[in-house]
Order: sequence, then structure tokens, then C-alpha cells
Amino acid sequence: MAFPSSRSLRNPARRALLALALPLVAGAAFAQAWPAKPITFIVPFPPGGPTDVATRIVAQKMSQGLKQNILVDNRSGASGTIGAAVAAKAAPDGYTFVMLATPTLLAAHLYGQTPYDIFKSFTPVGTVYDLPIVMVVNPKALPGVNGLQDLIAKAKAEGGKLNYTTAGAGSFGHLTTEQLKNIGKFEMQHVPYRGSAPAVTDLIGGQVPAMFSDLVAVMPHIRSGTLRAIAVGSGKRVSLLPDVKTVAEQGFPGFDATSWGGLLAPAGTPKDVVERMSAELKTALADKEVQDKLESVGSFAAYRTGEQTGVRMRQDFERWGKVIRDNKITNQ
Repeated sequence: MAFPSSRSLRNPARRALLALALPLVAGAAFAQAWPAKPITFIVPFPPGGPTDVATRIVAQKMSQGLKQNILVDNRSGASGTIGAAVAAKAAPDGYTFVMLATPTLLAAHLYGQTPYDIFKSFTPVGTVYDLPIVMVVNPKALPGVNGLQDLIAKAKAEGGKLNYTTAGAGSFGHLTTEQLKNIGKFEMQHVPYRGSAPAVTDLIGGQVPAMFSDLVAVMPHIRSGTLRAIAVGSGKRVSLLPDVKTVAEQGFPGFDATSWGGLLAPAGTPKDVVERMSAELKTALADKEVQDKLESVGSFAAYRTGEQTGVRMRQDFERWGKVIRDNKITNQ
């Protein structure tokens, strides 16, 4: 680009035009140069969990299209709020993103306050995966329970004393079970654990008989027969459990509970960078190998645009926020 001479700059109109042009030139240069260094995906959960595993699968594929490394940085704690807070404070330069999961989306309802605003501090890039949730029972503890209505009948017969476990107070399994109880007008006693692993361990051991769990945590035990799947929370059956009916098919029409993950950028990240990342995400999730890898760990590729992801965030925030308020659930 040829820049005007010092003489021409004396003209006020020319100076004004140049002032308008320079940001456009700088923006174009940035777009051409990006990404010039490795990109970081913050995962606000521990290594090995469903969010971490799905992120690494997708990041590996996206790095090929971007021709740049993507580093995964685990910053776990407080339902993902610690990692999200780090991402919210990061420079909006296109080199830091965060993987949102449902617990982080709902954290403000459970903790009362977060060090960021999930809607104002971030720009949605796109939905990455859906994580089906499944009701499982210990077949030795509940030998006659083969479907959801069997479990409800058992709970009513025991006068609400039947226990169920989850990965913790405010976990998605907890919220889903409480909503189901509200709709079905039955009672069960919640026994929360600190994470899926200890909850599943005691479920297998028979200390607790039932659990609404993400599919990742219990699929190996369903396959081995140690646990029995009696209902999936999503609106449609899942391919890994084709014979297991949905909650909706078992007397609760319209019921749909699906945990999910989506990629967010710090607010202010250049629009062209967000659009490029969304396009690379879409391409990665359309890849059959990526889809198979995600499915092998119990999650499913589920691309939605940034705009669609923003709408989904709002809808789930309101829906599950009501469940949290109605049942007085808190992590404070």
C-alpha cells in the first residue's frame, strides 16, 4: 500500500481518510498473520474427564487445518469456574479459547456469583459435542428394575427412601433426576459424591443402587453387565445403546436432558478469527475419524454455529436455573 506524502497529510480530509484506513490495514494484516503461534484451549476440568478427552480429539484435528499447534491447558476446580475465569481475563487476540461444559454454564446459579459473566465475557465459537446422560442401576441391588417405570414403582413402594447417587450436588445427573422426580411426582434420596469415579465405584459395590450418569463414566460397566442401563435422558436414543429407551419413551413425552460442550473465545476476539475457528471446528467435527473417536468415549460430534450455541446457552441457563431454584440446590 502506498502511503500519502507529508504534504498531502496537511489536507484535513486526507488525514481523516488515512485514520479510517489504517485500522483496516492493520486488521487485514492480523487476519493474514493469524495464527502465528500455538493456540491454547483451556479445559476447566481435570485430565481424562469427558470434556478433556473430547477437547483433545477435536483440537488435534483442528490444528491440521489451522497449520498450528493447539495446546490443552487443564485448569480445574469449582465446576469449571476457575478455568473459565482464566479464559475471561486472557487477551482477546485469538490465541486463547475455553471449552464450556454444562456445569460451567450453570455455575452462577449454584455458586451465587462467578468472577465473570458467562454471556458478556465470552463470544461463542460453536458447539463441539453432546454428552448423553443415562440412568443405570446395580442389577444385584435392584434385580427387578429393567426400565424407568420399574424404578419409579420401586421408589414409591419404599416411600421415597430409595437412594440414588450422582457426581455431586448440582451436577447434571443431580439436576436431571430432580426434574424427573418433579414431573413424575415420586421421591428418592440424593447421595452426592465428589466426582463420577467414587460414585460409580460405590454404585458397582451396591452401596447405592441407582445413578443418572454421563455415558462416558458408565459405558464400560454397562458393556460388562456390572450395571444395567434403563433409560437415556436425551430426546433420541443413542447409537451406543440402541435398545435402551429414552425417558420420553417411558412415560415422559418431550423430556430431553443432554449435557454438552462448546468452544468460547474471550469477548472482543476479532470476528474473523472467531469465524475461522468456527469453520475449522465444523470441518473437524464432520470428519468420520473424529466422530468415531468421540463416540468411542461416549460423546457425539454436534456442531452448531456460534449464534446457535449462544441461543442454546441461554435456553439451558434458564431451564436448568429454574430446576436449581425450585429444588433449592446450591454449592455455596
